Amino acid sequence: MAAMDTQEPPRSPTVAMGLAEADATMVVATSHGDCEKLKDLVHKQDPTTMLVVMASCKLQASPTEKSSRASMHPLVAAAACRGNLEELRFLLNRGRQSQTRMASGPEAGVTNILKQLNPTSTPDISQEFLNQATAYSWGNTTNTTSAMGQQATDAADVEQGGTNAVGGVTVEGDTVLHLVAANGEAQNFLDCADFSIHGLEKELLSKENNNGDTPLHFAARAGGTKMVSHLIALARARGDRIVRQLLRKVNKREETALHEAVRIGDGNIVKNLLEADRELACFPRNGGTSPLYLAISLGRHKTAKTLHDESGNGLLSYSGPNGQNALHAAVLQRPVLTRMVLEWNTNKDLTTKKDKNGRTPLHYAAGLLPVSQLSACSQALASIWGRQSVFSEVFNANTAAVYEPDNDGLYPIHVSASAGATDAIALIVKRCGGSAGLRDAKGRTFLHVAVGEKQLKIVRYACRNRSLAWILNMQDNNGNTALHLAVQDGSLRMFAALFGDRNVNLNLTNTKGETPLDISRYKLTRGTTFYYQTSEGTIYFALDFARALRSPYHRDHYYRHQNRGQQIDIEEKEMENMKDSTQSLCVGSVLIATVTFGATFTLPGGFIADDHANGGTPTLAPRYAFDAFMMANTLAFILSSAATVLLLRSGSPYPSIRSRSLFKNIAVKLVDVSVTCLVGAFALAVYVVLGPVARRTATAACVLSAIVVICNHADLWVPFAILEWAFFARYGTHPSLLMLLMWPFALVAPVMLFAFWPVLFSLLWAYFGRHNPIAVLKSFLGTLLHPLLS
Repeated sequence: MAAMDTQEPPRSPTVAMGLAEADATMVVATSHGDCEKLKDLVHKQDPTTMLVVMASCKLQASPTEKSSRASMHPLVAAAACRGNLEELRFLLNRGRQSQTRMASGPEAGVTNILKQLNPTSTPDISQEFLNQATAYSWGNTTNTTSAMGQQATDAADVEQGGTNAVGGVTVEGDTVLHLVAANGEAQNFLDCADFSIHGLEKELLSKENNNGDTPLHFAARAGGTKMVSHLIALARARGDRIVRQLLRKVNKREETALHEAVRIGDGNIVKNLLEADRELACFPRNGGTSPLYLAISLGRHKTAKTLHDESGNGLLSYSGPNGQNALHAAVLQRPVLTRMVLEWNTNKDLTTKKDKNGRTPLHYAAGLLPVSQLSACSQALASIWGRQSVFSEVFNANTAAVYEPDNDGLYPIHVSASAGATDAIALIVKRCGGSAGLRDAKGRTFLHVAVGEKQLKIVRYACRNRSLAWILNMQDNNGNTALHLAVQDGSLRMFAALFGDRNVNLNLTNTKGETPLDISRYKLTRGTTFYYQTSEGTIYFALDFARALRSPYHRDHYYRHQNRGQQIDIEEKEMENMKDSTQSLCVGSVLIATVTFGATFTLPGGFIADDHANGGTPTLAPRYAFDAFMMANTLAFILSSAATVLLLRSGSPYPSIRSRSLFKNIAVKLVDVSVTCLVGAFALAVYVVLGPVARRTATAACVLSAIVVICNHADLWVPFAILEWAFFARYGTHPSLLMLLMWPFALVAPVMLFAFWPVLFSLLWAYFGRHNPIAVLKSFLGTLLHPLLS
């Protein structure tokens, strides 16, 4: 309540007549609490106080109160939903009579209603309805009095809010006509609609619920073609202006009834609405979601065509939410929609429109997933729909859009590189070659983006296209080339694609003074452990072998500064890696030890019976391969058990980080060797059993067992296979052959020799164990020196 004191307040001439001159206070009531205070002032017995009420108004309930309070009787709602005209007429007519008679006395109104509640006076009313009416206290005078009084009070409250007082509203603010329109379109529902308009209140046709929906919205949403036509006819009876107002009325989502018809895909309702108003497809006019945009975003081709064909003189809105238009939505759907929208938009202005992020439809088309990356089924559908032509359709409509950046400075070619759309980039480069060097806000070309997003196909395309050689060494705002980013990311395949192009400079420095070799060298020192099979190690080996240069910028100071700044982070990461790797390695080593322990006492071939000579000993013990099997199995058990012990030590928190790292590295090597021993033991056991009877099968099993060892060391030969062709492309035949020889002897051969030594040792042990070692050695030396001595 607000009070305002004035020195010379205005006085009403009528009130001031015959009264002494006195100061007055203006009191304005703005809420229920203020009304209570105003009531207290009226009851005060103060002869010197004059209260002047200058104006009065009805206080409307807040939207929250209106939406949370229902005044429609359940029987009225049930009759409207069933489309029962007799029950609806009875309830609403009697309800109005009861409200009228409540003024003279509620008992009289109730008595008259009770007299009419019998089957003889209401032959069209079912006994079930009468029972329901009795269940709602219509048969008890006292309860009926209070119920009808409350109904009249609720009706009065709702009437003050501007809603139908006779039928009331639901919790969502739906009137009787809303319920009728939403639940059917049979003749009985059409009759109920007529009764609601002509028998109750004409304004029900345009009444809105709490969401702003009219009965026409409800009818269109329910797919009631007849009901929509009937409501339009009822509105036309009141004039064409009323029809346009009804059709163009938008709800709180800024949608007309046409939007509801488009959403459910009912072409008949769409036609009926557009026939009634040819300009309806232009609404809303404030740039919201148009019916055409909604139809295209839902992929409804026929509905979109109906909107275009039925709209008069091309009066069709293409607008969408967040600044988008129908072409933005079309490029994400089937190509037929894209071609259709481009045909309608003759001046091609839709291709220049941007959404709230500054992206044109060409940005959207450039980000489509390439067909080559889709599944086989999706590729078949894409070939049928012409998915590959979506980008070309939009691009050919306006090639200048290629040079239009979004709010982040990304051009369509950057979006294509991020999505891996090689075909789109190829088309852009072919038609607009200069656009290949466009930079985003970070100074990146599309090649930088492709490397950052790990789009290998885009990188390979750029390296193989001779016309793009001029962008291979372009640097971003940090001075990084695409090669810098590939080395920093540690992607061997990405590095090999760039390294294999002779136009890529290996010695450019960025703003920090780092060359690709500097970055590669630094990545090797980023941990206390170095696993030589990593991609970082292979990249460094390739750059060093290619005689790439290091930066002259204080290398010792640089590395010392970097290591000192990263030391704490390095140790934390190393602890996490060690914790995870120790658990997995320990499981593997324990599994190998368990298998080899069981194989020791479950020997191939079984044992000799106790009643024979040497009873209890292995049956196949006299064979050479059996001795080799036992030695390989023993080595596998010993090495895996030793690895388990070391892994337990590396997982303990008491040793230093360097000691734990050393234990883990040794355990890794032992596990690798124990895997080789286990595979060798398996091959020898197969040979022992099958050798005498199926030598070829036994030999094949032994050879195939080597696949496990090869896969166990795949990180040695796979990088070599990836880099070999890159060396050949950059340096030609002779340096590549040199690398082909150096790689096995420098790295692969020592590792493989270390991995296979237990198998060689097992075979030699089996041989020397069955012969006199001295005699065997003399015989070997004699054979070797005989040509020299003779």
